[in-house]
Amino acid sequence: IKAFISAILGWDPRQKSLDPGILGVVKGYDGCVEAQGRGTLHCHMLVRIQGSLDPQQIKDQVLNDKDYNFQNWLLAFLDDTILTSIPDPPSSNVHCLSENFHPCSVRCSTKNHTKDQIEKDLHLLVSTCQVHKHTNTCYKYFKGPGKPLPKDCHFDMSPENTNPSSYMDNDTGELKLRISDGMVNNFCETIIRALHCNMDIKFIGSGKSAKAILYYITDYITKSQLKTHVAYAALQAAVKKLQERSPSTDPIAVQAKKLLVKCANSLISKQELSAQQVASYLLGHKDYYTSHSYRSLYWTSFNGYLNKFFSNSNPEPQDSDMSDVDGASAEDEVTLSTDARGNITALGSQLMDYIYRDDSL
Repeated sequence: IKAFISAILGWDPRQKSLDPGILGVVKGYDGCVEAQGRGTLHCHMLVRIQGSLDPQQIKDQVLNDKDYNFQNWLLAFLDDTILTSIPDPPSSNVHCLSENFHPCSVRCSTKNHTKDQIEKDLHLLVSTCQVHKHTNTCYKYFKGPGKPLPKDCHFDMSPENTNPSSYMDNDTGELKLRISDGMVNNFCETIIRALHCNMDIKFIGSGKSAKAILYYITDYITKSQLKTHVAYAALQAAVKKLQERSPSTDPIAVQAKKLLVKCANSLISKQELSAQQVASYLLGHKDYYTSHSYRSLYWTSFNGYLNKFFSNSNPEPQDSDMSDVDGASAEDEVTLSTDARGNITALGSQLMDYIYRDDSL
């Protein structure tokens, strides 16, 4: 991953280099490593390019400002970066390693192989790794026995789903990218040549696609590896084991803490980890890659604030103290606390800090 960020994306930690990577000059990135059901590790990464516009700015520049030169440049860049077709094999009858082995396990290099061999290797790689094959997952939202399967694939992959050329709808501003083959998943030729494995690449060109990709990534990286029924069984075993012990003279609070510790240990012992994950942790590899550092956001206080003021279908928040939200009180009050040395300090509130943040933030 580090080599990909440095060599392919061309990321400069000092932010002084103007030499672009494969996607342009990278302004920032965030990547999270996730394990599939089979344990295979892969990374979901968001990359922001220097000078890129948000979806609303793109729409305004094309529809309102009628900047068709910008529109043509953007479409040409996307067509060059994102491909959805199997590259043609070379005209000559050459042999390459990918014919006898899985394309992901071998590779052709410019040093030891001819141009035709490299092109054939790419053809076999894309044919093997990027062509979609319908499975039960494609129809996982299908419900009802005896009913025909839905016609549309959950991933919107179909031979009929093609678009000969990229264009932008002049009425809605919606960006429609070229789809040469409806069964080929998006890929970037340079990236797939370097990584030599299956991949996906998307351009976030609308608010809808931004929400979709953020939901997809957060849903993947926050999903629990522990099945619900396994968790309940582990808790039951921990409670039963504690009850079987001889009566203790420990205070109730101490016994409660011991129960929580045993429950936590029991759950952890049932946690499923793949060999790849264990090896990655033992080797000190990271499970996330980011170009920036962030301050933690404690969502509980924000969620409690919203639940409190917008409960009972009340559309407008009512005046009320905030003493139970993140330790904060009413706006005209200051809650005091003491630090480790006994000095009196004002008790801060992340929620109030956010509400009254400076415009620059």
